[in-house]
Amino acid sequence: MEILKDRVEAGKKLASAVKSVGKDAIILAVPRGGVVVGFEVAQALCVPLEIIVTKKIGAPENPELAVGAVAEDGTFILDEDILRQIDVPKKYINEEVKRQKQEIQRRLIRYRGDVPYPSLKNREVVVVDDGVATGSTLKAALRLLRSKGAKTVVVAVPVGPPDTIRELKKLADRVVVLFTPEPFYAIGQFYMDFSQTSDEEVIELLKRSREKQAKEVS
Repeated sequence: MEILKDRVEAGKKLASAVKSVGKDAIILAVPRGGVVVGFEVAQALCVPLEIIVTKKIGAPENPELAVGAVAEDGTFILDEDILRQIDVPKKYINEEVKRQKQEIQRRLIRYRGDVPYPSLKNREVVVVDDGVATGSTLKAALRLLRSKGAKTVVVAVPVGPPDTIRELKKLADRVVVLFTPEPFYAIGQFYMDFSQTSDEEVIELLKRSREKQAKEVS
């Protein structure tokens, strides 16, 4: 079983696997851990780094079980397989969508401040996370990006289960993944260091990326 040292190493290896992107490309990383990975990819490919925030919809009696996910504009997807197994009231879904949308806006302000969000129309967008399990939040992100007019959408993750990767390939133009191990229990099992990334680290990495881009433009 392949083990990654940490998210920095994962990002460097992932950048080598992505290889190259167009001059208009942008990396959208999923906070928090995905930003560490995305920063390394953005640095290696010399493209801007931004964030994309989606939140899962947890089951009523089991918040850790994702029955769907929400994007920043309120776009949401539901896992029909899970919903067939458990009864989730429509009212609950609507309330959770509203609550998670508010949380997404709070996080965007926390991480980005008043920096204008770049246009994604007709751009190559690479969505990066530190790994994928069920894929709910990434699926919501992909739907959002399509609605924003992205020209090409690429998913890049260090690790994910084969069935989820197959599902993502149906939604993205390209999926880059380093490892697709079976059995797959949790993303953290494939990292030596999978310690939590802080909000402050996310903010700092975004700042460093913007400063580098500004120097290159000038």
